[in-house]
Amino acid sequence: MDIEAAVMDHLGDRTEIIVTNNLREAQGLAADAVHCALLDVDVIGGKTFDLARELRQRGTPFAFVSGSLPSDLPEELSGAAFVRKPFRPRDIVGFVSTALVQQEDGHLHMPPAGEGEGAGAP
Repeated sequence: MDIEAAVMDHLGDRTEIIVTNNLREAQGLAADAVHCALLDVDVIGGKTFDLARELRQRGTPFAFVSGSLPSDLPEELSGAAFVRKPFRPRDIVGFVSTALVQQEDGHLHMPPAGEGEGAGAP
């Protein structure tokens, strides 16, 4: 099950999902206000670390959803939420649901570092 299907199946029309695998396009899309972001580490055009730094600076919740290891993140991003591929849909839905509730409440409470780490791993 992919990320888009996981979110849509559980949250339906309460969410708008924009999917891209291109770094430049992702940076352009994230220039607008977004409620949360799910980032793969490696996408077409490079790594998403600068985008993650920008999201963090703006206070936008994000999580890495990647086959990479949390230890592959630069030191300043080492505490970021991280869900390992293959993931369980509930890990993705849990992060997005929490981010949306936090946005509605006006409070930003990030999940603990590494939440979902190893999700779906045998």
